[in-house]
Amino acid sequence: MKKLYSLFATVLLLMAILTGCSSTDTSKESSSKQTTELTVSAAASLQDALVELQKTYEKEHTDVKLQFNFGGSGALQQQISQGAPVDLFFSAAEDKFDALVDSKVIAKENGVDLLSNELVLVVPKNNEKKINSFNNLNKASKIALGTPEAVPAGQYGLETLKAMKLWNKLESKVVYAKDVRQVLTYAETGNVDAGIVYKTDALTSDKTKIVATAKNDTHTPIIYPVGVIKESKHFKEAEAFYDFLQTDASMKVFEKYGFKGAK
Repeated sequence: MKKLYSLFATVLLLMAILTGCSSTDTSKESSSKQTTELTVSAAASLQDALVELQKTYEKEHTDVKLQFNFGGSGALQQQISQGAPVDLFFSAAEDKFDALVDSKVIAKENGVDLLSNELVLVVPKNNEKKINSFNNLNKASKIALGTPEAVPAGQYGLETLKAMKLWNKLESKVVYAKDVRQVLTYAETGNVDAGIVYKTDALTSDKTKIVATAKNDTHTPIIYPVGVIKESKHFKEAEAFYDFLQTDASMKVFEKYGFKGAK
């Protein structure tokens, strides 16, 4: 009887050991498949294209989750400079991006000028003020513009109005917005008579229409650089997404939304 009890105890011990090993292996396997969350700070004008690309990327990389922080490039640059936990920065202006390169937050070799855009004048669909060009913006009571210090589209718009010698006459009519999407919303809702936005944003709206395109020689070239933050805690995964954004397939998606290649 004692031998029987001893044998029974031995079997239980072996089962416990095997169960423990199995649990450990399962735990290790589960741990190895943990999802990596990448934070991408990107210009508001990139929202539609990046959300579409997100679906493709996450389907192909099930262990990666993309978290986007959309806004004005200047505001995003300030957040990153102040230590916000970001893995990639996709800017709508070279100077905002270059500021992070100069301060060693982004290594020059981990950044690239990827896209370009155009600046357009939009009006509400009904266009009650009959505005059809930059030159007759004097008809407007209110004009929406991104805050130039924080919103590249606003800076480009300011440059254009100054180059056309319109700024002094129109400055008092300007309503400032936090990003280019808010400018578009103001125009869509009729809160302003006109707004200056990127062509890519204008193409997403069926409540406004484009009445003019700014000439390239009236503003700084509209270039979108993207790069990996040097101190990213997920540098390898961030670099993989950075490479994905430069593929032909990704570029076709950007082009669908009105962007062009920077080169």
